[in-house]
Amino acid sequence: MEWEFTPAELVRGEAAYGLSEFRRDLGEEIRRNIPGLDDPELDRLFRLIYDLHYWLATGNDYRDFESQFADQPKLVPLLRAVHAQCTGNVEMLGAILQRLIMDGVEGGAPLEQALDRAAQLHERSAAVSPLERVSPN
Repeated sequence: MEWEFTPAELVRGEAAYGLSEFRRDLGEEIRRNIPGLDDPELDRLFRLIYDLHYWLATGNDYRDFESQFADQPKLVPLLRAVHAQCTGNVEMLGAILQRLIMDGVEGGAPLEQALDRAAQLHERSAAVSPLERVSPN
């Protein structure tokens, strides 16, 4: 995905872009790049790819993510291909998460409370499939 702002600008509060927009844009990107999937297949694939992005954006190691799918060898090449191309997306998602935490701290919450709030916001956002709002191209 491409943006007219950088992750650093987002962290500094110079751009407004949140989880729902990121998830919507990622859903659109997946739909464009992997045509021919029905909605349930697309939703499952989106959730897997988003989980990979979130895993990496929160500082986890790619190999640990991939190892969770050792019993599904057909997924591994897909995961590797996504991983090879997702650096910019992961940086932006990391910036979004950091901004959520900073919003809490700047609003007067202690760091632990800001972290909890950001986690709750993420959980609510992740519970909704953005593909429901994505129109086919």
